[in-house]
Amino acid sequence: MRPPRAILSDLDGVLVDSGDAVEQTWRRWAHARGVDYGRIEGRFHGVPSLAVIREHLPELDAEAESAIVEQMEIDHPVGERLPGAAALLAGEAGLPFAVVTSCGDALAAARLAAADLPTPAVLITSDGVTRGKPDPEGYRAAAAALGVEPAGCVVLEDAPAGIAAGRAAGARVVAITTTHAPGQLAAADALAASVAEALALFGLSVSP
Repeated sequence: MRPPRAILSDLDGVLVDSGDAVEQTWRRWAHARGVDYGRIEGRFHGVPSLAVIREHLPELDAEAESAIVEQMEIDHPVGERLPGAAALLAGEAGLPFAVVTSCGDALAAARLAAADLPTPAVLITSDGVTRGKPDPEGYRAAAAALGVEPAGCVVLEDAPAGIAAGRAAGARVVAITTTHAPGQLAAADALAASVAEALALFGLSVSP
C-alpha cells in the first residue's frame, strides 16, 4: 500500500488497552442510575459519552450524566500500553503523528499517564471538537494541525464509529482488531492485529 504522509491514531483500543475498564465503568454507572445496561451495551466504544447518552438514553440529562461517567473513569484510570504504542509515540515511524480520541482532555491525560505514555504534540480530544466520532471533525482537525491533507493520512482505529470518522474525513483506515470482531470492522481499508502490523502494511516499522 502507498505510504501515508502522516499517522492519525485513536487512543483507546489502539495505543492503550482500556476496553474492560470502560465496560466496567458503564456497568457501574448504569447500575447506580437505574439504567438498563442492555440499552448501551457495546455502543460506547470509540464514541463520546455525551453522544452515547443523547442517542440511546434521551430521557436523561446527557451533559450531567456524561460528566459523571467521565469522572468515574478519571478517578480510576486504567491503561496498559498496547504493542507498538510506545514506539509510535517516540516517533519510530518517522512520520508526523496525532492522536484523536473520544476522551475529554482530563481523561486522555489520565489514560496516557496510566500507560506511561507521553502526551503527543497533537492531541485532539472531545473537548476540542463540536461533533465527536463518527463525525470526521476530529480527524480533519488533526490532519490540519499536522499540515497534511486527510487523503495523505492513515487512520488507526478499533471501533466502527472511528472507522466511519476516518473514512468520512477522506483518510485511509486500518482497523486494529483489539475490541471488535473483524466482521464489525469491515468498513476499514484493511485489518491488523496491532499498530506494528498496521504500519507494516505501508512498509513502515516500529518496535512491537
